[in-house]
Amino acid sequence: MEILKPRLITIDGPVAVGKSSVGRLLAKRLDYIFFDTGMMYRAFTCKVLKLGISPEDETRLCHLASTTKFDFVPSHKERLSILIDGDDVSSELLHPEIEKQVSAISKIAGVRQVMVSGQRRVAQRGKLIMAGRDIGTVVLPWAELKIFLVASAKERATRRCKELLEQGEKVNYNTVSSELKRRDEIDSHRLISPLKPAADAIIINTEKLSLERVVDKINALVVKLDSRSSPAVQDDTEGQ
Repeated sequence: MEILKPRLITIDGPVAVGKSSVGRLLAKRLDYIFFDTGMMYRAFTCKVLKLGISPEDETRLCHLASTTKFDFVPSHKERLSILIDGDDVSSELLHPEIEKQVSAISKIAGVRQVMVSGQRRVAQRGKLIMAGRDIGTVVLPWAELKIFLVASAKERATRRCKELLEQGEKVNYNTVSSELKRRDEIDSHRLISPLKPAADAIIINTEKLSLERVVDKINALVVKLDSRSSPAVQDDTEGQ
């Protein structure tokens, strides 16, 4: 039987677990496209804040989402970027105010419906790695390979601080850690598309693994996967 690469690979997990870094490097190795759905929610949150709309005004937010134009354009060979109403706001998406509001806006059912529809359109291209919170469970439950990354809150807060510093932002570890825990709570307990691994997801703990090692593990799964196989659930605790 000929070994075939999966057309779609999903990478889910909590904030700052390494989904984007892993997805980008894996896409480069496989000659796939990587799409980070979290940037889509951040771009929309950026628009909401600029318009001065309350994150609690669900009616206006749902209407705004339905009338917003999202474009998905290659920014590098292996990556898609998001234009919102024709504007590239990528340099603004790690702003603390967006970080604070994005989870509350993302949990609104009407907003998520619009986002999921757009994400599924992107997936029609195939040869795609898509990262987010609910990709394997809701957006692309038919994907051939589903990965769920985990790491401790302490490790993830450290990673997010580093990321913000590299973006030129002022960083306070306690503030970042508190915000991360708040987002974990919202993402894990929302009624619509809560953060959780798909039943057939492979769980990889990234706590003490290098980026390259995590990508090696996923790449090995791709090599083993043929068109008829489905990955079994695996709790990968290597490096703990």
